[in-house]
Amino acid sequence: MLTINVAVLLAVIVVWRLRRRTEARSRVDERLTVVIVLALGVVIAPTPAGQGILHIIEELASGVTRSSR
Repeated sequence: MLTINVAVLLAVIVVWRLRRRTEARSRVDERLTVVIVLALGVVIAPTPAGQGILHIIEELASGVTRSSR
């Protein structure tokens, strides 16, 4: 039996959808892409990879905050 990782499937769909030209997208198409990206974020967030991404973003944000002082 073949199993498909949902996060990988959503990532492939996002990349495939973003490769299209911007002029060819309708508002509904753009909204659907946003919903898919949000779903990908929800799926990735509790994983170790998602926690690593969160840690990197936190470090960047704290670096920007420190540099603005």
